[in-house]
Amino acid sequence: GSLEDSPQENGVQTNQYSSISPPASPVVEDEPFSTYFEEKVPIPESVNQAFSFRKLWAFTGPGFLMSIAYLDPGNIESDLQSGAKAGFKLLWVLLGATIIGLLLQRLAARLGVVTGMHLAEVCNRQYPTVPRILLWLMVELAIIGSDMQEVIGCAIALNLLSVGRFTKKKLEAFFGFLITVMAVSFGYEYVLVKPDQPQLLKGMFVPYCSGCGPVQLEQAVGIVGAVIMPHNIYLHSALVKSREVDRKNKKEVKEANKYFFIESTIALFVSFLINVFVVAVFAQAFYNKTNMQVNEECNATGSPHTDLFPLNNDTLEVDIYKGGVVLGCFFGPAALYIWAIGILAAGQSSTMTGTYSGQFVMEGFLNLRWSRFARVLLTRSIAITPTLLVAIFQDVQHLTGMNDFLNVLQSMQLPFALIPILTFTSLKSIMNDFANGLVWKISGGVVILVVCAINMYFVVVYVTSLNSVALYVIAALLSVAYLGFVGYLVWHCLIALGVSCVDCGSRVSNRPAVFIEEQSEYDS
Repeated sequence: GSLEDSPQENGVQTNQYSSISPPASPVVEDEPFSTYFEEKVPIPESVNQAFSFRKLWAFTGPGFLMSIAYLDPGNIESDLQSGAKAGFKLLWVLLGATIIGLLLQRLAARLGVVTGMHLAEVCNRQYPTVPRILLWLMVELAIIGSDMQEVIGCAIALNLLSVGRFTKKKLEAFFGFLITVMAVSFGYEYVLVKPDQPQLLKGMFVPYCSGCGPVQLEQAVGIVGAVIMPHNIYLHSALVKSREVDRKNKKEVKEANKYFFIESTIALFVSFLINVFVVAVFAQAFYNKTNMQVNEECNATGSPHTDLFPLNNDTLEVDIYKGGVVLGCFFGPAALYIWAIGILAAGQSSTMTGTYSGQFVMEGFLNLRWSRFARVLLTRSIAITPTLLVAIFQDVQHLTGMNDFLNVLQSMQLPFALIPILTFTSLKSIMNDFANGLVWKISGGVVILVVCAINMYFVVVYVTSLNSVALYVIAALLSVAYLGFVGYLVWHCLIALGVSCVDCGSRVSNRPAVFIEEQSEYDS
């Protein structure tokens, strides 16, 4: 039923949301269960105000934590390669990918606000056991891939145990500080290089790429893959639960959705500017530069890293490490060290948010009710162990070479976040009056189809470049299982979108979900 038809208790409307979300009870509060929701941030009252800066400030935090995923080292590397390979020509792709990311994050935030549950918890209730476990494994792979791109040490993960004891506002302020460090660091490089502003604006708002070939096309695909991260959808749907919102009150839920969307827009605008700084620096200074030119410049400045750039006229290829070296050669040691500080802030902040993603995903899918220490230890061990093994047994050059494989790995996991979020935000049995309308269902479906198609193209290009028959056979066999599981998720999604002709025994339907109420032990 809709909110208008819902009964009232003490003058407050009640609805189906309470049937699928954990009730706020003293019993739950007494258990050492949550790392992020021990106390909720109160929202100040405002009388008949269409907009309140005090309320916006109260809702500010989750969006900026979410935006960290748009500034991780993988994104920074994609930015600098975009600038070096295509100049300013692909800035419009970055802008489009960020806007698409904002629309997807809106769905994630709405799910968390309306239901009081994050995406992993809803998946736990809606999908049968086998698909649920497979979905959890796929998302864990995405988190492992993200952690490996940051190539971090155990010390960072252990430090997170103390970070978890910050109050929410202090924790969010700390992430805000790291974002500020990145903005100042990369902004300094931007001012130093002085990019061509008309060319920058043209590249940002005119969707063209004259003279572009396969290299630039692959880079454009890489931008989309780097910006839209699967585990970030799960993370954002959980972070919004940290605010005190009465989900029985339609007005409060609507207001929370509005302010979270505004905050997410501001946060992603800031992250977009930082990404633009990086693209513009490398587009202005290093587009069409050859290895020979860079080698000569590094020799002239006495850099000890000239061997990184062979004496040939091939176009310069850079990664995060080489990017810092090149900046040092052309603009002095200060540029190198400030670049390093920005990368350090990007790596540490994205690793910390990765920790929260891992905890929310594991808790939600497996319904864990352990102490904070046990959960942090388990979730970080699963994600960090492969990273440590790679870091121990591979050198920096091999680690950098793994970046393409890790991007492919994360691209393959995108359907396992995007399809469920569209499915559940389209179900009236879950979202009630806040379910996606026809426009959002169609646009959401088209966006997800395009994003997944782009990323699958990236995967195909990578696999075909391996030049191994054995690997082709393995990839073909895995693709059958992969596409079968994606098809299963799409089937449920189509039912949620209202395509009733495919509804033949699906457990997920657009009718009131009785099975949700049957799983009452989760709420007790």
